[in-house]
Amino acid sequence: MDFQLSDDQRALRSGMRDLLDAVFDRDRLRAAVDRGGALDRTLWRELGAAGFFALRLPEEAGGVGLGLPEAVLLFEEAGRALLPGPLVATHLAAGLVKGAAEGEAVVTAVDGRLPVAHLAAADAVLVGAEALTGEALRGFVAAARPVRSTDPLTPLHRAAAAGAGAGSAAADAPAMTERTLMATDRTPAYAGRPRYEAALLTAAEQLGSAARTTEAAVQHAGDREQFGSPIGSFQAVKHLCADMLARTEPARAAVYAAAVTGDPLEIAAAKLLADEAAVRNARDCLQIHGGMGFTWEADVHLHLKRAWLRSAAWLTGARAEELLAAALGAARPLPGSSAAYGPGAPEAGGGG
Repeated sequence: MDFQLSDDQRALRSGMRDLLDAVFDRDRLRAAVDRGGALDRTLWRELGAAGFFALRLPEEAGGVGLGLPEAVLLFEEAGRALLPGPLVATHLAAGLVKGAAEGEAVVTAVDGRLPVAHLAAADAVLVGAEALTGEALRGFVAAARPVRSTDPLTPLHRAAAAGAGAGSAAADAPAMTERTLMATDRTPAYAGRPRYEAALLTAAEQLGSAARTTEAAVQHAGDREQFGSPIGSFQAVKHLCADMLARTEPARAAVYAAAVTGDPLEIAAAKLLADEAAVRNARDCLQIHGGMGFTWEADVHLHLKRAWLRSAAWLTGARAEELLAAALGAARPLPGSSAAYGPGAPEAGGGG
């Protein structure tokens, strides 16, 4: 069986990298930091025009008609570029929220009890099976309060326990469970298992970040000299770079495999590996950069802070470990089996 990317998939990935190099280079990244993570609507529309959000919609619905493996490739490039914004939620909302597929609407999502990202810029908020818009959205936003974000590119709001005026969905938002989210299978935007799809796309972003920090570390190790030699010639630095690659490639294999199977158990493993690769690689990259890596002008800290946020989103490492352990030792249906999602099935829950 051939597990290599097809020519079309490689072209898709290359095209997205070229697009992001053109519309979101380092200067625009730093400009976004200076704006406090304020969303660039022009950039959002360019992503929509390129098919980023409508990638998995059927062609008859105005989409591209591709699948989860292709979506993973695009989100990997987005993570590599540190592209800001609620990319996963808007992608999932294509076909459900008017304008989401075209990039005309910005859609964010409630993820358990976590703060909501980019709420002030959102045209809709996904809360379980519902999309809050109009008056319900305004009430939800009015009841939320801003909180300090680790990532300067991701403004956050803490949603109120009861979204005053935002309807029952907002009031119940913190209590949303996996089973509630599974009910959204009946909508085209949530084909399959939405929380796991969101976790996989987030893992793909983590993979892209892990690969980029590996490249940045290797490049700096070759350019930076101490005692008359590149620091990459020192054994300790070689080991750090090797460890970064050794984390990235198994994560890549896991993410790609989970994209093909769509199996929740494999997605949990992929998210676990990708989170570890993104966080630990950013830390090692920062160490290789030395004192320079701690400065605001360096981009390394942006990868680390974004990796921290993503690792808490949709499926945490602790929850992924619980799912994997349960699958290894339990006699009940595995999380990846169809029986696990029938009536009375145990909730997958949690996940950040």
